[in-house]
Amino acid sequence: MISIIISSVNEVLLKNIKINVAETIGVEHEIIAIDNSKGEKGICEIYNLGAKLAKYDVLCFMHEDIKIHTLNWGEVVRHTFHDNKKLGLIGIAGSQYKSLTPSGWHCYGIDAEIQYFNIIQNYKFSKKEKSTEYSNPTAVKLAKVVCIDGVWFCCTREAVLSYPFDENLLKGFHGYDLDFALGINQNYEVGVTFEVLIEHFSEGNFNKAWLSEILKVHAKWREKLPINLAQLPQNKILLEEKRAFRSILKRMWNEGFSIAAMHSLLWDSRRSKLMTVGLFVKIYSQLIKYVFKSRQSF
Repeated sequence: MISIIISSVNEVLLKNIKINVAETIGVEHEIIAIDNSKGEKGICEIYNLGAKLAKYDVLCFMHEDIKIHTLNWGEVVRHTFHDNKKLGLIGIAGSQYKSLTPSGWHCYGIDAEIQYFNIIQNYKFSKKEKSTEYSNPTAVKLAKVVCIDGVWFCCTREAVLSYPFDENLLKGFHGYDLDFALGINQNYEVGVTFEVLIEHFSEGNFNKAWLSEILKVHAKWREKLPINLAQLPQNKILLEEKRAFRSILKRMWNEGFSIAAMHSLLWDSRRSKLMTVGLFVKIYSQLIKYVFKSRQSF
């Protein structure tokens, strides 16, 4: 028995996913579709409202621009939670390492060995051809991860009650999946399942608005990051985090973030045990370059 919660912005897409779910889920279910076509509510607020309205003990949050290819996927989800009482959340894409550097569920530079995903991806914002994206380094049916992608995920009612979506912090449509997974991870396990195949008709838009929300999430969880379920060696982590910080500073500069915002990012990162004095100095030297560029522009 599964309650499906959708933040809906398109009547045609909603109609299609309702038909798709009815044809594939294989268990009793309800669909709670909350109209947000005018964008008046953030997705966290909508998902919390949907969770309150849900009548079943397993909740599934999904985008409406997807197609589920697996038959009887509802049984798969139900058994997955039943067989692992510590499990609170599953998705179809996620990572075993969450960087200290701001990012989504994936991490810059060290993706291949710590990412798990199985999805048919279409591209709306580029001319790339549709492809099946697959990574399962340990060849498992269910991989334990730190964070998941928000395109489709399921959780127990108990888990979402323990950590509701943070609608006070996140008012828009980004960062909710990262924050939710990090929150659920405090008391439950989070996993990526390879028994459900989904097709997504958009790759997402990782613009300045997205990065602004990600920065909020990272400021919130800074003291607990990075999280390293993959047991990556310390020397590799330090090298890749240094590169990733330089990359994110460059992006913030190019997208018009203030020097103050860039400084705040680095200064807050000192709370992490990973941020040694040496690493901080190396990264901060990059920020100094942007300070000089900023002064030269006047």
